[in-house]
Amino acid sequence: MNYEIIDAHAHIFPEKIAENATANTGKFYDLHMDSIGISEKLIEGGNTIGVSRYLVCSTATVPHQISSINSFIADECKKNPCFFGFGTTHPFSESIEADIEQIKSLGLHGVKLHPDFQKFDADSPEAFRIYEVIEGELPLLIHCGDPRYDWSAPAKIRRICENFPRLQIQAAHLGGYCRWNEAEELLTGFENVSVDISSSLAFMSKEDVVRRIKKFGIHKCFFGCDFPMWNHTEELKRFLFLGLSDEENKLILSENFKNFYKI
Repeated sequence: MNYEIIDAHAHIFPEKIAENATANTGKFYDLHMDSIGISEKLIEGGNTIGVSRYLVCSTATVPHQISSINSFIADECKKNPCFFGFGTTHPFSESIEADIEQIKSLGLHGVKLHPDFQKFDADSPEAFRIYEVIEGELPLLIHCGDPRYDWSAPAKIRRICENFPRLQIQAAHLGGYCRWNEAEELLTGFENVSVDISSSLAFMSKEDVVRRIKKFGIHKCFFGCDFPMWNHTEELKRFLFLGLSDEENKLILSENFKNFYKI
């Protein structure tokens, strides 16, 4: 059966820094990067499996990068109508409100944060300032989990969910990269939380993936490749190997994303 496919988690960088940014990401996670994080390569990879839309984002590791990153993402979305862009901000920005207004004015659809790259606790008072501004206004895509740090630990993501029930959250990597047991225990059952399954399928058994997807809820999971971390063809093969029904595949590959983001 042919499915509509949306890649719910992809990173792109300006061409002048893309090679270094991609290499640094690979070093951070000790993973080999097969591609370079530029729009052309993303679309080239997605075309191999028929991706129709991509959620694209980038993260400001320091506050002075915020405006230029948001403008870059918006420009790439104009060039590539298949892109669904997210902006960024930083808990130590001088004006979070101005950052969010820029994101809205550029026509971007949400906010991406990566506590481990940006070096802040996801449940810190500074981070809560961001959630207060965007709750009910823009959804949040947040990196979750790392075995080396607690910046984005599932317990911290849970506190966001509890304190901001109207904040629509896409919890990346099945709620906790390499901390999936914690994510399964702490992040399931929240009405305002969905998850993408990027950077997850290669690390656990078929049975564990299926159980966790179903515990979060079939209707609350999105397919994603975390480009340029993973190859689209291989990730789709891993996903289809799970043996879910055609209806479940359809939901995770595109329909859940469209419903969550009201496309």
